[in-house]
Amino acid sequence: MRTLVVEHPLIAHKLTTLRDRNTDSPTFRRLADELVTLLAYEATRQVRVTEVDVETPVGPAQGVRLASPKPLVVPILRAGLGMLDGMVRLLPTAEVGFLGMVRDEGTLTASTYATRMPDSLAGRQCYVLDPMLATGGTLIAAIRLLADRGATDITAICLLAAPEGITALEQALADCPVPVTVVTAAVDLRLNEYGYIVPGLGDAGDRLYGVV
Repeated sequence: MRTLVVEHPLIAHKLTTLRDRNTDSPTFRRLADELVTLLAYEATRQVRVTEVDVETPVGPAQGVRLASPKPLVVPILRAGLGMLDGMVRLLPTAEVGFLGMVRDEGTLTASTYATRMPDSLAGRQCYVLDPMLATGGTLIAAIRLLADRGATDITAICLLAAPEGITALEQALADCPVPVTVVTAAVDLRLNEYGYIVPGLGDAGDRLYGVV
């Protein structure tokens, strides 16, 4: 497994505002959307392409287009939905699947309650959207599901990550035959006793959509 922390002044600026407890939900949603697009730029650096020839207004040119099968973008509900627009803005031809997962706040384990994606992901590059890599349980379950369905390359895009979550992924996916990359804006200090990232930015889902 590879972890990529994307360092850029604009990313740091937007992340700082997301962390601020005084940032309201509309501003949080807009900045999260912008931040995801910046992270997606790095996350898609190895996206598969095929060479094509086109005719410009003044002559022939060689270029590339996204290869088939198309990449699959998978937001983890509900907080991952806040990252979807920013991702498909960069990959408008990608297909989108949905994965509903919930974390038990007592045991901190994740369970799946809904899936909406192809049964076979053979040959697919998959991009999983999950704002917070905290304990790692949700991403581990999501990546295993995608790998079991035949995905050949999996990239997780997270706004923030905790060292414990990264370690948990590395250990749990040590025998995973699929290459896995985690792309994030920052790796924070630690998890607290409730499984939240410190200093973090709070509950991403609540800050995106309000407490429900």
